[in-house]
Amino acid sequence: MDRRQKKTRKAILDTFRSLLEKKRYDRITVQEIIDGADVGRSTFYSHFETKDMLLDALAGEIFHHIFEADPCPWVGKDGELEGKLSHILWHIRDERENLAGILLSDSGELFMGYFKNHLKDVFTQYIDNFKQSVPREFLIEYLSGSFAETVRWWIKEGMKTSPENVAKYFSGMVGN
Repeated sequence: MDRRQKKTRKAILDTFRSLLEKKRYDRITVQEIIDGADVGRSTFYSHFETKDMLLDALAGEIFHHIFEADPCPWVGKDGELEGKLSHILWHIRDERENLAGILLSDSGELFMGYFKNHLKDVFTQYIDNFKQSVPREFLIEYLSGSFAETVRWWIKEGMKTSPENVAKYFSGMVGN
């Protein structure tokens, strides 16, 4: 992607973020996005086929660093799930302005679906650490959904509990 395309994509994503802070996802039109980003309709559709794909791209952008394998000072204990979960929570706290409005709005369910898909990859890496008396895919689905709801609870509570403690609570509940 060349510099001009990156700038256009950023303008579309920034406008979309701004609109999500003010309006419900289902009330935002592509026209509002292209007006705010100052791009043409064909330019928008050359970057995103649908508004849902734009939301998916926003989720991917927000969570890119969280889910990549590179080391980060927030990762915690090497190779442990609790450290990885704490890492995720620290980044969510860092992105709180972008995420709180999205996760707690009507668009939150669609966004949570994208978040859960990313979480499935994380839990798949650690699945052998769990005693499995249920099918593997069921356990991955359960862990992903439970952690996503833990994040939603944490945001609703104002993120008062430290990321490390929330990760510890979750690990204690799922027996890891």
